[in-house]
Amino acid sequence: MELWIKEFIEQFGYWGVFLLIALENIFPPIPSEVILTFGGYMTAHTNLTVLGVIAASTLGSVFGAVILYQIGAILNVNKLEIVIERYGRFLRLKKEDLYRADAWFGKYGFWTVFFCRFIPLIRSLISIPAGMAKMNFWLFISFTTLGTIIWNTLLINLGASVGENWEVVVDRMDQYSNYIYLILVILLIVFIGWQRKRRR
Repeated sequence: MELWIKEFIEQFGYWGVFLLIALENIFPPIPSEVILTFGGYMTAHTNLTVLGVIAASTLGSVFGAVILYQIGAILNVNKLEIVIERYGRFLRLKKEDLYRADAWFGKYGFWTVFFCRFIPLIRSLISIPAGMAKMNFWLFISFTTLGTIIWNTLLINLGASVGENWEVVVDRMDQYSNYIYLILVILLIVFIGWQRKRRR
């Protein structure tokens, strides 16, 4: 996949960055770290500029986030209630859990959207609960754009600064992702254990 991403950016430039990042937001397994760091590296060897790659990648991220936000808005809480009624006993979920999560997201959703932009996988999927919670669309766009610009700027500048060693940055980001996934799994286990204990 890395080879295909490199060839795509080499062929389509800014449009390639935009399309790949938009697709990465909708389909998270595509590695944004490769797209961004290689895009940064390309600024030293082509007519691409750091600011141009940052702009293209940020627009792609926001475009993908808006699509997932709209999917979340279509799903909404009422439709999830039907799912919980049918399968809640298997998932160990109740309607009250859904309401609490929705209320929490309504209260802290803006900052959740912002900080989740720095977490692998979650940075894309967080747009769905934002849409489900009917978060103010323009605030969603603002916090998404702010968090995305910071993330993209960091990786693109790293790619530009290390030159041909840009793959080293990707390897380090893979390690960062693995640590984050481990932490998320631990938190999920703790949460499930707490929920079972509370219900008993």
